[in-house]
Amino acid sequence: MSEPVRLSKRLAELLPCSRREAELYIEGGWVTVDGEVVEEPQLKVQEQAVALRPGARAESQPPITLILHKPAGHDAEQVSELVEAASRAPDDASGVHLLKRHLQRLSVPLTLETEASGLLVLTQNWGVIRKLTDDFSKIEQEYIVDVAGTLTSEQLKQLQFGLTYRGRPLSPCKVSWQSETRLRFALKAPQPGQIAHVCSAVGLQVLNIRRIRIGRVAMAKLQPGQWRFLGANERF
Repeated sequence: MSEPVRLSKRLAELLPCSRREAELYIEGGWVTVDGEVVEEPQLKVQEQAVALRPGARAESQPPITLILHKPAGHDAEQVSELVEAASRAPDDASGVHLLKRHLQRLSVPLTLETEASGLLVLTQNWGVIRKLTDDFSKIEQEYIVDVAGTLTSEQLKQLQFGLTYRGRPLSPCKVSWQSETRLRFALKAPQPGQIAHVCSAVGLQVLNIRRIRIGRVAMAKLQPGQWRFLGANERF
């Protein structure tokens, strides 16, 4: 029986290729050991069958960004538990080959309140984090709010402009009825609790808050608990 060797070394000998190319193949999810995909170049192998999957490319893996439909009731610590292979949207059109590393070390630059649902961004990409934090006051976010109560035309105008929150006047925003019990808010730099506060100020009871868009990226048909990769051409 041969001595155990690193998978990257064994693959480099089999192909042949450089050790670095072998590591890239493995980290990209293109290598199987006894038929199972392995992403760790340091794995020790002996007599196992090592093979390269069809279409393999020796490329470094860029940081990824994904969007999640967060169900109501999940706090920031629970969000990462929702992101797993089984909850990926079946119609994800990104074409990204899912790797274990994609589901690790994800940051959430724009959080949602625990009781709110909707679009959440999780990313490994520092550029995306910087965009969503540095341009927070410039990026419009859209919310659908289910409410109980009635609203006059003057009160609707108040929601759009004229109310205060935490002692400060709020910037103008777009508010319109979507149905008899549903309002649409489009606003920039929303503060935690702001939407519930302004609705209460005009006599409305908030039943549900759902974020459906951040900048130019919409949640679209994602179901609660599902996620998908951000497409290569999508920009916030």
